Amino acid sequence: MRRRRGQESVSIYEVFSDMALLMLATFIFLLVMILLVSKMQGNGDSEATRARIAALEDALAKSNARNVDLLQEMTTLVGSDSSTQMDKVLMSAGLGSGKGRKDFELMIQGLRALPGKDLHLMVDATGSMHGVTSFLIPVLRVIAIRSGKHLSAVSWYADRKTNTFTGTMGEMFDQLMQNAPFIGSEETIGHAFDVVGKRSPIPGAYLLIGDEAPTDSVHFHAIHAPVFTLPLGSSDTSTRVAFQKIADISGGRMLELRFR
Repeated sequence: MRRRRGQESVSIYEVFSDMALLMLATFIFLLVMILLVSKMQGNGDSEATRARIAALEDALAKSNARNVDLLQEMTTLVGSDSSTQMDKVLMSAGLGSGKGRKDFELMIQGLRALPGKDLHLMVDATGSMHGVTSFLIPVLRVIAIRSGKHLSAVSWYADRKTNTFTGTMGEMFDQLMQNAPFIGSEETIGHAFDVVGKRSPIPGAYLLIGDEAPTDSVHFHAIHAPVFTLPLGSSDTSTRVAFQKIADISGGRMLELRFR
């Protein structure tokens, strides 16, 4: 069964978003009024017209200044809260401290050091992954943000099928959760890289996430960027070996996530 997002309570982010939209609407309204008054009064040569336009321009300048202040307030608030939220996500995933956190930070450093700015996620969408999807998405968001890379695309693979989503981070993860099947039993990683390599621009790195080894052959000549791998299910030796091989041959690195 696919996950459906429930009704969310009003948060401070929604309040600030509403305020920002209101200020933007005010800004646009004042700008339009200036243009209309100027057009209706000809060239604005009369004293009354000039005074009216001057008043509107003053209001417009104040509105613009308030927009700038509001944006700074939002940036400060979201920045500090995001750090706290990311720490909570990592702690919940078993990466909050110790070796798990060290491995995670090493991976992030590796991603940051890679040439290029883009990161392309490749996600296992077979049935065995269904149970961890709601847990996995927050971790993927943290990785994308902390890496400093632009998340250019998100692809899923299952049973010799694959699809790629682009857009904003939120849009791509929403499309993944709503449109990826999370059914089937064939982890066709080789086929996925063959297809993605032909259809999508080459990123700075790929990030491969799955809980099973490939059921088909991986054609390494078709992979033109380092692959960082996240094998889920630490007790499965074959998955770890396969994901380590993909990372090593492509020039990437493997990280284990131990979900609790």
